[in-house]
Amino acid sequence: MTELAVEGADMGTLHHLDDHRPAPVDAGPVDLTKTAPAPDEAPMVKAPAPVSRWVRSGRAVRRAATHERTRTVGRLTVRHGMYVVGGGRIVARRTWEGRTAARYERMLRAAEAAGNLDLATEWEERGARFRAARHQRRMDLLIAPVKAAKGAAAGAGVTAGGLLLLGILLAVANKDFADVATPTLAVIELVRWIVLIISVVWGPLVTLGPWAALLGLWAVGRHQQSAPQWALPAKARTGEGAAITPSIVVTAMRDLGVSTLKKAIKEMGDVGAQMLSPITIAGCGVEVDVHLPSGVSTEEIQARRRKLAENLNRHEHEVFITIPPSPRTVRLWIADSGALDEPIGPSPLVTDPDVSANYKTGRAPWGQDLRGDAALISLFQRMLLITGLSNQGKTASLRALALWLAFDPKVEFRIGDLKGVGDWAMFDGLATVLIQGPTDDHVLEVTEMVEDAVREMNRRLQAPGEDFDPLVVIVDEAQVAYGSGAVDKNKIPLGGAKATSRYFRAIKAIHDQGRAVNVTTWEGTQDPTNENLPKRSREGNHIRSSLVLGTESQARMAIGDAAIDGGAAPHKLRQGLDKGTVVVAGDGIKLAAGQTSVTVRTHYIDTDQAAEIADRAKAARNGVTTLHVVERDEERDPLADIATVLGSDARVRTQEVITRLVALNKDAYGKWSFIDLKRVLDDAGAEPYKSDGRMVVARDRVAAALATRDGDGSASASD
Repeated sequence: MTELAVEGADMGTLHHLDDHRPAPVDAGPVDLTKTAPAPDEAPMVKAPAPVSRWVRSGRAVRRAATHERTRTVGRLTVRHGMYVVGGGRIVARRTWEGRTAARYERMLRAAEAAGNLDLATEWEERGARFRAARHQRRMDLLIAPVKAAKGAAAGAGVTAGGLLLLGILLAVANKDFADVATPTLAVIELVRWIVLIISVVWGPLVTLGPWAALLGLWAVGRHQQSAPQWALPAKARTGEGAAITPSIVVTAMRDLGVSTLKKAIKEMGDVGAQMLSPITIAGCGVEVDVHLPSGVSTEEIQARRRKLAENLNRHEHEVFITIPPSPRTVRLWIADSGALDEPIGPSPLVTDPDVSANYKTGRAPWGQDLRGDAALISLFQRMLLITGLSNQGKTASLRALALWLAFDPKVEFRIGDLKGVGDWAMFDGLATVLIQGPTDDHVLEVTEMVEDAVREMNRRLQAPGEDFDPLVVIVDEAQVAYGSGAVDKNKIPLGGAKATSRYFRAIKAIHDQGRAVNVTTWEGTQDPTNENLPKRSREGNHIRSSLVLGTESQARMAIGDAAIDGGAAPHKLRQGLDKGTVVVAGDGIKLAAGQTSVTVRTHYIDTDQAAEIADRAKAARNGVTTLHVVERDEERDPLADIATVLGSDARVRTQEVITRLVALNKDAYGKWSFIDLKRVLDDAGAEPYKSDGRMVVARDRVAAALATRDGDGSASASD
């Protein structure tokens, strides 16, 4: 080796050849000989080796192969290719089953697995008939050539004879012997043209035929989604929104986790759909009955509603399970994905300016059921209860029924709103009594309002044979009355569930006997419990309905055990998302055969729309005086009160005047008869008179009497 020593040089200008660090200024001789580095010295850094062209190519190929676009194209290719393959397999299986008894054997095994011996016998007979018919066809094929030859010979002879006869007729008609051959020559020419046409189109047919066959197989495979799951589109892979087919329903039932059901379906082979009725379109979804195998109860299916919904690629609120009349059967209603989140149309009360109502024969348009049919409800002589959690549409749903009924001028409303924020304010001028507020004083007034209705009911019960106009007593937020701890001046409790409760006792009295004389109650309440809604009160309602609730126990209190056991599930509705969706049980609304409840998506009518509807209803009436506070134990001026209850009416029947006076002040006028009314009017010079055969009171006469009487000449109601 050669050593190079540099002495006396300015080492500050030199740099180390390896690490480019500046060398010490006074360094000694630099030895450039390659020697092993000392243990305490840093190792020498080597430059990276050049990357091979093959490595770079491999990396590029891998990036291209794993690119999302390449994967998408690959899935597309595999998907459509497997559509053709799967379609061919499906067509082959269908062809095989069509020519053999395989279908009958499979159906026979399925019926046996389901324990349906009658159906198994029927399929066995069908299979036997199929085999006999197939044997006969094969026997017929053995003699078919002879028959075909005989038929061809006979046909040729008849045809030739016919052509000859036709030719003779032409020759005679045209007096030309050459026309004898004209029909035969025409047939020969027709055959020549047929052969010519076939020879022209045969080539394209041969070319296009296989492609048409492949297209048909592709269509079959695509319809059956025969490609692997990973190659299907994202929506099809998740199954969200997928159409409900028998195979999907059977698979969902098989995977519920009921071992007996799973075993029975496996023994049925791939025809477990034998359990299913035809799948029918029902509104924004489909409906199907599932006949369960022996050993599987309907309760086991109902208890697994969420899992069944997930197996069907639906949310829990999109699957409803009810019990039809058939034994060991569940009825599934499966919504189209997302359909229940779409709003329904507006109420006919909003869109139809000519809407009318009839308390006795009409039905209120409340909304739509899950099948998409109009949900119409009869209110004739029916007590009504609606419950639900706060802010879920309870008041709007109850108010919609009252707005429809307001178009029947004969109906009298007495309304107590124990929330008092103006939800019922539009009934000022429609209701004879309208109390709004949440305090104990309001509870007392509402209680007295209901007690007045009880007295009116008793009066009607003691006057049989009369045709009484409907009286509907509505109490919204009734839980305030039931839960009130207030007592009256006699220390009698207003609220509570005991027999001493004035409010409960009054409601119960109307439930017991009011229907017979057209006196009914409607109650709206939150959070149904034994304290907020006593058992004897809730069970006195003909129509029980519920919006979303928190627990099953609340749901049972709201609509009853029979409805819940039959599949009703207001506690499964979604709080905040299913506003206005009501589960209805009882009388008054159309139910499917064997069903105990129906789910209704009610029309929403906002406050402004409700006010406009109420104005139209007021126009159909003669005018109603609405009382907001019931005043008692005070000196009354009967003539002034008569003028008050007459309102804007030109004349009112005497009996109607007495009814309005009683509503105004029961203590003062509760015992009044026609004689009392006539006495006051005669003394004032405003005597009642006959109009159209009925005694009436004239507003103008009463107003004139008030204007001319002495200031201290008013009569006392206590006389």
